[in-house]
Amino acid sequence: MSNERPWLNHYPDGVPAEIDINQYASVAAVLDEAFEHYRQRIAFSNFGKSLTYGEIDALSRQFAGYLTGELKLKQGDRLAIMLPNILQYPIALFGALRAGLVVVNTNPMYTARELKHQLTDAGAQAIVVLDNFASTLQEVVGETGVKHIVTTGIGDLLGAKGVLVNFVLKHVKKMVPPYSLPHAVRFSDALARGAQHDVPKPTLSHDDIAFLQYTGGTTGVAKGAMLTHGNMIANMLQAGAWFGSKIKAGEETIITALPLYHIFALTCNCFIFLRFGGRSMLITNPRDMPGFVKELSKTKFTAITGVNTLFNGLLNTPGFDQIDFSSLRMSFGGGMAVQRAVAEKWEKITGCALIEGYGMTESSPVATINPLVDGAHFSGSIGLPVPSTSISIQDEDGKHLGIGEVGEICIQGPQVMKGYWNQPGETSKVLSADRWLRTGDIGRMDESGYIYIVDRKKDMILVSGFNVYPNEIEDTVMKYPGVAEVAAIGVPDEHSGEVVKLFVVRKDPNLTVEQLKEFCRENLTGYKRPKVIEFRDALPKSNVGKILRRELRDEKKTVTAG
Repeated sequence: MSNERPWLNHYPDGVPAEIDINQYASVAAVLDEAFEHYRQRIAFSNFGKSLTYGEIDALSRQFAGYLTGELKLKQGDRLAIMLPNILQYPIALFGALRAGLVVVNTNPMYTARELKHQLTDAGAQAIVVLDNFASTLQEVVGETGVKHIVTTGIGDLLGAKGVLVNFVLKHVKKMVPPYSLPHAVRFSDALARGAQHDVPKPTLSHDDIAFLQYTGGTTGVAKGAMLTHGNMIANMLQAGAWFGSKIKAGEETIITALPLYHIFALTCNCFIFLRFGGRSMLITNPRDMPGFVKELSKTKFTAITGVNTLFNGLLNTPGFDQIDFSSLRMSFGGGMAVQRAVAEKWEKITGCALIEGYGMTESSPVATINPLVDGAHFSGSIGLPVPSTSISIQDEDGKHLGIGEVGEICIQGPQVMKGYWNQPGETSKVLSADRWLRTGDIGRMDESGYIYIVDRKKDMILVSGFNVYPNEIEDTVMKYPGVAEVAAIGVPDEHSGEVVKLFVVRKDPNLTVEQLKEFCRENLTGYKRPKVIEFRDALPKSNVGKILRRELRDEKKTVTAG
């Protein structure tokens, strides 16, 4: 199968088999082009404040001037950014990339231990941090190599309104724990100082690292995926070619609710739409679903990205079905399996199909997407490989399997990372000598080249020698009307090795265990049926809202079938 590319025969009209990665020398060149073409167009909006491409250009130049002129950071030095979706994020991001620095995206929700590991592992010399999370940084900064700290408040770029926002967050909502970072510089001061300096023009190549994007926290200690300028350019061009004329230059407004520090939103919302002069609506706290729905009701948006839990949350929030969806043309799901029940309800309410794609941090992230064609509906597949990408289903020994055979999904293409930062051993576990990336996801390919995920390798449940895939169980149970969210894991059992345990968040408070078990008896074969069902008020989730089955497994509740 490695030499066949059946998917090419099923590409939408106009989508090329290959992209020309040499179109841009670096991500900075992509930025320069967008700033020049779309100067008057709004680039980012947040809390009612908007900045044009021209304004972002000027502000990010000032920030680059600060990093190199004041802090004397050199090409290849690492800058950590610990911010949610606020206007300061793209300014810091673009400033760092224009200065030739390596961006270390840092989850603001990190504990002190996780933060220390990442800053130390990356060798970060500087960090931009939101006031709300500065107390965490204070705990560990002395044990890291960080020499320079820039702090900022959510309201700092919002004008007069921002003063009020900062006051309320700190003194009314008590969301800014006190901290002491005596040598920190405020973001606005950094911009003012940076304006005094010329912006360097570093010579960047495709091989230079643009991001250390940390991943694998779900499988142990987080590792920094080295994503190069070439990787990021490739993925922008691959997705851009795939969307083709569906993206209208200078006319798109995309809802950015997933955090930009996560690779999905970083590439798909920020960079892909930036090339086309898109406007990104930054949602700072999407967990406040009523507030999120209110924001959506104020804007005519054309595109939205999300994970299954985000779409499901919106669908279950009062007022969502009253929003004007007449401009919405693109809804993209990824990051975790999109459940059919959620996708079908999304299309019914919004009139826009929920199109699933697939990728991972190590592939910058997009590897496959379903075709964006008129009349498309949710397919249950993760789509076809994007241009210049090959997908192979392989067995444990790296042998390429045939059509319909189930094995590990492997990716090859110019978007695949250079490797893990300072981790050659870990790199060799996932990257073969001929640059096939082992994803850890189990799947199959059909005769047309469509890929179907069966499940995560590590989440598979083994019941009496039968493989049970949690995705299938969860997908089935989600069809029951009284269920809001569900997670399936395997728990030890003395008779069958493991049995399926379900964790369910109820939509209907009267839902009983027996009702669910009866539904499962009708819809699942014997060994797949959950033997244990536990109701919960909430399920543990990652920073992007992905349900963490691992945390449920780690509770180590050994139960026998009951």
